[in-house]
Amino acid sequence: MPQSWSMSWLTVPTPLPSGPMEIAVTPLGVASAGYVRREGGTPPCTDEPKIRAVTERIGAYLAGRTRELGLPIDWSLSSGPHRAVLETLWREVPYGRTITYGELAARSGVFEDITEPGLAARTVGQMMAANPVPLLVPCHRVVAADGIGGFGGGRVGIEVKRWLLTLEGVLEPTLDWDGPL
Repeated sequence: MPQSWSMSWLTVPTPLPSGPMEIAVTPLGVASAGYVRREGGTPPCTDEPKIRAVTERIGAYLAGRTRELGLPIDWSLSSGPHRAVLETLWREVPYGRTITYGELAARSGVFEDITEPGLAARTVGQMMAANPVPLLVPCHRVVAADGIGGFGGGRVGIEVKRWLLTLEGVLEPTLDWDGPL
Protein backbone atom coordinates (compact mmCIF):
# COMPACT_ATOMS: atom_id res chain seq x y z
CA MET A 1 0.00 0.00 0.00
CA PRO A 2 1.46 3.40 -0.90
CA GLN A 3 2.66 5.22 2.18
CA SER A 4 0.60 8.30 1.33
CA TRP A 5 -2.51 6.21 1.95
CA SER A 6 -3.68 5.37 5.36
CA MET A 7 -6.25 2.99 6.68
CA SER A 8 -8.91 4.20 9.02
CA TRP A 9 -11.11 1.87 10.99
CA LEU A 10 -14.76 1.59 11.85
CA THR A 11 -16.78 -0.85 13.89
CA VAL A 12 -19.88 -2.33 12.29
CA PRO A 13 -22.49 -3.95 14.54
CA THR A 14 -23.48 -7.45 13.40
CA PRO A 15 -25.71 -10.31 14.54
CA LEU A 16 -22.78 -12.70 14.09
CA PRO A 17 -21.69 -14.92 16.99
CA SER A 18 -18.40 -13.01 17.02
CA GLY A 19 -20.09 -9.65 17.54
CA PRO A 20 -19.15 -6.46 15.69
CA MET A 21 -16.78 -6.44 12.72
CA GLU A 22 -13.77 -4.17 12.47
CA ILE A 23 -13.41 -2.71 8.97
CA ALA A 24 -10.46 -0.74 7.56
CA VAL A 25 -11.05 1.60 4.64
CA THR A 26 -8.71 3.43 2.29
CA PRO A 27 -9.39 5.74 -0.65
CA LEU A 28 -9.73 2.60 -2.83
CA GLY A 29 -12.21 0.73 -0.65
CA VAL A 30 -12.28 -1.86 2.12
CA ALA A 31 -8.73 -3.09 2.77
CA SER A 32 -9.27 -5.19 5.87
CA ALA A 33 -12.17 -6.75 7.70
CA GLY A 34 -12.11 -8.77 10.85
CA TYR A 35 -14.40 -10.65 13.17
CA VAL A 36 -12.17 -9.90 16.15
CA ARG A 37 -12.07 -6.55 17.89
CA ARG A 38 -8.84 -4.58 17.40
CA GLU A 39 -7.42 -2.84 20.40
CA GLY A 40 -6.11 0.73 20.35
CA GLY A 41 -3.70 2.50 18.05
CA THR A 42 -5.89 2.42 14.99
CA PRO A 43 -7.12 5.69 13.52
CA PRO A 44 -10.91 5.87 13.44
CA CYS A 45 -12.69 6.54 10.17
CA THR A 46 -14.27 9.99 10.17
CA ASP A 47 -15.59 9.89 6.60
CA GLU A 48 -19.35 9.82 7.24
CA PRO A 49 -20.35 8.68 3.72
CA LYS A 50 -17.92 5.73 3.95
CA ILE A 51 -19.09 4.85 7.44
CA ARG A 52 -22.71 4.95 6.31
CA ALA A 53 -22.09 2.92 3.12
CA VAL A 54 -20.09 0.19 4.86
CA THR A 55 -22.47 -0.04 7.83
CA GLU A 56 -25.63 -0.05 5.69
CA ARG A 57 -24.36 -2.58 3.15
CA ILE A 58 -22.98 -5.04 5.68
CA GLY A 59 -26.16 -4.63 7.75
CA ALA A 60 -28.40 -5.30 4.72
CA TYR A 61 -26.37 -8.36 3.76
CA LEU A 62 -26.44 -9.87 7.24
CA ALA A 63 -30.17 -9.13 7.54
CA GLY A 64 -30.80 -11.09 4.34
CA ARG A 65 -32.03 -8.02 2.42
CA THR A 66 -29.32 -8.27 -0.26
CA ARG A 67 -27.03 -10.94 -1.64
CA GLU A 68 -24.28 -8.54 -2.73
CA LEU A 69 -22.24 -6.28 -0.50
CA GLY A 70 -21.39 -3.95 -3.37
CA LEU A 71 -18.43 -2.45 -1.54
CA PRO A 72 -15.20 -1.67 -3.39
CA ILE A 73 -12.23 -3.76 -2.30
CA ASP A 74 -8.72 -2.41 -1.84
CA TRP A 75 -6.66 -5.51 -2.76
CA SER A 76 -3.35 -4.02 -1.59
CA LEU A 77 -2.95 -6.38 1.40
CA SER A 78 -2.78 -9.45 -0.83
CA SER A 79 -0.52 -10.23 -3.76
CA GLY A 80 0.79 -13.01 -5.98
CA PRO A 81 -0.80 -16.45 -5.66
CA HIS A 82 -2.77 -15.42 -2.56
CA ARG A 83 -4.45 -12.61 -4.44
CA ALA A 84 -5.09 -14.84 -7.46
CA VAL A 85 -6.88 -17.39 -5.27
CA LEU A 86 -8.89 -14.69 -3.45
CA GLU A 87 -9.91 -13.05 -6.73
CA THR A 88 -10.98 -16.43 -8.14
CA LEU A 89 -13.16 -17.00 -5.08
CA TRP A 90 -14.60 -13.48 -5.28
CA ARG A 91 -15.44 -13.77 -8.99
CA GLU A 92 -16.58 -17.36 -9.25
CA VAL A 93 -18.36 -18.49 -6.08
CA PRO A 94 -21.68 -16.66 -5.71
CA TYR A 95 -24.02 -16.29 -2.77
CA GLY A 96 -25.48 -19.60 -1.67
CA ARG A 97 -22.77 -21.73 -3.26
CA THR A 98 -19.70 -23.41 -1.85
CA ILE A 99 -16.46 -24.72 -3.27
CA THR A 100 -13.95 -27.11 -1.72
CA TYR A 101 -10.40 -26.06 -0.93
CA GLY A 102 -9.15 -28.43 -3.64
CA GLU A 103 -11.64 -27.17 -6.25
CA LEU A 104 -10.65 -23.56 -5.54
CA ALA A 105 -6.98 -24.50 -5.84
CA ALA A 106 -7.62 -26.09 -9.23
CA ARG A 107 -9.87 -23.32 -10.50
CA SER A 108 -7.36 -20.61 -9.55
CA GLY A 109 -4.64 -22.11 -11.76
CA VAL A 110 -2.03 -21.24 -9.14
CA PHE A 111 -1.08 -24.78 -8.17
CA GLU A 112 -0.59 -26.49 -11.55
CA ASP A 113 2.97 -27.62 -10.71
CA ILE A 114 2.12 -29.13 -7.32
CA THR A 115 1.90 -32.92 -7.37
CA GLU A 116 1.79 -33.78 -3.65
CA PRO A 117 -1.75 -34.95 -2.84
CA GLY A 118 -3.66 -32.46 -0.72
CA LEU A 119 -0.92 -29.82 -0.65
CA ALA A 120 -2.79 -27.34 -2.87
CA ALA A 121 -5.98 -27.74 -0.82
CA ARG A 122 -4.10 -27.24 2.46
CA THR A 123 -2.36 -24.19 1.03
CA VAL A 124 -5.72 -22.71 0.00
CA GLY A 125 -6.90 -23.31 3.56
CA GLN A 126 -3.98 -21.27 4.86
CA MET A 127 -4.74 -18.57 2.30
CA MET A 128 -8.35 -18.40 3.47
CA ALA A 129 -7.14 -18.01 7.07
CA ALA A 130 -5.03 -15.05 5.89
CA ASN A 131 -7.83 -13.42 3.85
CA PRO A 132 -7.61 -9.72 4.71
CA VAL A 133 -11.22 -9.06 3.69
CA PRO A 134 -13.42 -11.92 4.90
CA LEU A 135 -17.11 -11.50 4.16
CA LEU A 136 -16.27 -9.29 1.16
CA VAL A 137 -14.17 -12.11 -0.29
CA PRO A 138 -16.37 -14.91 1.04
CA CYS A 139 -13.93 -17.43 2.49
CA HIS A 140 -16.84 -18.86 4.49
CA ARG A 141 -17.96 -20.44 1.18
CA VAL A 142 -14.79 -22.55 0.99
CA VAL A 143 -15.38 -25.93 2.61
CA ALA A 144 -13.58 -29.22 3.09
CA ALA A 145 -14.33 -32.13 0.77
CA ASP A 146 -15.78 -34.00 3.76
CA GLY A 147 -17.50 -31.24 5.73
CA ILE A 148 -17.56 -27.60 6.69
CA GLY A 149 -13.80 -27.21 7.13
CA GLY A 150 -12.17 -24.61 9.31
CA PHE A 151 -12.52 -20.91 9.91
CA GLY A 152 -10.31 -18.49 11.81
CA GLY A 153 -11.08 -17.75 15.42
CA GLY A 154 -11.54 -21.27 16.77
CA ARG A 155 -15.01 -22.28 17.94
CA VAL A 156 -16.46 -18.78 17.48
CA GLY A 157 -15.00 -18.71 13.97
CA ILE A 158 -16.70 -21.97 13.05
CA GLU A 159 -19.96 -20.59 14.45
CA VAL A 160 -19.54 -17.49 12.24
CA LYS A 161 -18.98 -19.75 9.21
CA ARG A 162 -22.06 -21.82 10.08
CA TRP A 163 -24.11 -18.64 10.60
CA LEU A 164 -23.10 -17.21 7.22
CA LEU A 165 -23.70 -20.50 5.39
CA THR A 166 -27.12 -20.73 7.05
CA LEU A 167 -27.90 -17.14 6.00
CA GLU A 168 -27.03 -18.05 2.42
CA GLY A 169 -29.19 -21.20 2.48
CA VAL A 170 -26.30 -23.66 2.26
CA LEU A 171 -27.07 -25.07 5.72
CA GLU A 172 -30.47 -25.60 7.31
CA PRO A 173 -31.21 -23.33 10.28
CA THR A 174 -30.88 -24.98 13.68
CA LEU A 175 -33.34 -24.31 16.49
CA ASP A 176 -30.92 -21.81 18.08
CA TRP A 177 -30.09 -19.88 14.89
CA ASP A 178 -30.77 -16.18 15.41
CA GLY A 179 -30.56 -14.91 11.84
CA PRO A 180 -33.23 -13.73 9.42
CA LEU A 181 -35.50 -16.31 7.82
